[in-house]
Amino acid sequence: MPAKTLQYAYFPGCVAQGACRELYLSTGALTQALGIELIELKKAACCGSGTYKEDSQLLEDTVNARNIALAESLNLPLLTHCSTCQGVIGAVDERLKEAKVENPHYLEQVNGYLEKEHCSPYQGTTEVKHLLWALVGDYGLDNLREKVTRKLTGLKCAAFYGCYLLRAQKSLPYDDPINPKSMEQVFQAIGAEPVYYSGRTQCCGWPLSSYAATQSFTMAGSHIQSAIDGGADCLVTPCPLCHLNLDSRQPEVEKVIGKKLGLPVLHLPQLVGLSLGIEPRKLGLDRHVVSTKSVLKKLGY
Repeated sequence: MPAKTLQYAYFPGCVAQGACRELYLSTGALTQALGIELIELKKAACCGSGTYKEDSQLLEDTVNARNIALAESLNLPLLTHCSTCQGVIGAVDERLKEAKVENPHYLEQVNGYLEKEHCSPYQGTTEVKHLLWALVGDYGLDNLREKVTRKLTGLKCAAFYGCYLLRAQKSLPYDDPINPKSMEQVFQAIGAEPVYYSGRTQCCGWPLSSYAATQSFTMAGSHIQSAIDGGADCLVTPCPLCHLNLDSRQPEVEKVIGKKLGLPVLHLPQLVGLSLGIEPRKLGLDRHVVSTKSVLKKLGY
């Protein structure tokens, strides 16, 4: 076990509290089982999922400087389970830490807006971490392996990393943005078999879905089919927006590509939670559009 209890300022994001509620449930169940303490940032705002900067980079930076400052006030790293939130908030953190040294006037401008709203200033004293990074870098794969009570032997899992986790920030201390391995390492630690396929590091198509649905669903269908061709029993993603396009919209994807897919798509904490013996219902595995019954059957449920 880690030498001390891990604590994080928890930023769940919007999607996990709405359309992907099962992600919120499974993250809570997983961290409780691992002895990780989450202090939820109830006053945090939406990260903007990249849309704020279309109008104003200053707007995106100010909103998310406030989110980071909430974690700083607790003297804790900010933890999210959303790749998009990680990418946006992590990139803001990088930019403002650079500004602290190279462009202090800009940071003063950001903090000036926060002061007007009676918010704590951004100081650049903490880190922004995805749950995946916390598991691999803080908790540790060896410690995770020791906690497994139900090895996922025989389950073939295809990782779908998503764009923001890999490419939104300048530096990626826990993985390689071109050839990532962290999710596959987690799979192996809990007894599952990684499946490598062409779409694992590509875009799911979600950003296109509101104005170019056919192209979006064609992209998603290509990735799902590639994983199926590779022998995957399921896709596993650390991004709820990817989950929406790959799971919730899979019936629409099937109509666009003219082919039945039926591949379950799990959130990362759901998969890990299964290996710790957490009941599938507590992980929200009954809340998916594409049934997860085939996965559970293979695991003996």
